Amino acid sequence: MIDTSNLKKGVCLVYKGAPMIVQHVTTSTPTARGGNTISKTKLKNLLTGQVLNESFRSGEKFEEADLEHHDCGFMYSDGSEWHFIDNVTFEQFTLSGEDLGEEAVYLSDGIEGLQAMVIDGNVVSVKLPLSVDMTVTECDPAIKGATAKAQQKNAKTETGLEVMVPPYLNPGEKIRIDTRDGHFIERVK
Repeated sequence: MIDTSNLKKGVCLVYKGAPMIVQHVTTSTPTARGGNTISKTKLKNLLTGQVLNESFRSGEKFEEADLEHHDCGFMYSDGSEWHFIDNVTFEQFTLSGEDLGEEAVYLSDGIEGLQAMVIDGNVVSVKLPLSVDMTVTECDPAIKGATAKAQQKNAKTETGLEVMVPPYLNPGEKIRIDTRDGHFIERVK
């Protein structure tokens, strides 16, 4: 059983009789005495693709979704669909941008650690690794003389993902990005 305190991005659960994946969670605590913590979630139905915005009180429990996880590899994207190969069965499968949602911007050549989420023999989505390495294609110039505090600048990767990076990075450099929230982790050598 999954408790509301364990809800985070990527967790799969059964809600209203359907397998769902948590896409986003925010937690708030009411100021009134005795008020329960409330988790506001964005859930995606893995079978239909429907997105639900739901709020749950602390202490609610959910059944885990019955999923199989197979290692898979990203092959290529043709702009509207992403093509993968299942490393267990060696079958190729395709997911649309709608199926992948926000995760499509993290898929680039050479990505490792992907897992296909399979329900009843059908691939419904892919699970990303915790971090991915990407190449910076464009970035804003550093602001000279602005050293009073840590500065950040906008950068764009080869997949179009925009991320805030330190001012010392230049186009062509590889960076590591956290797939849970899209923030810069470190420069990759």
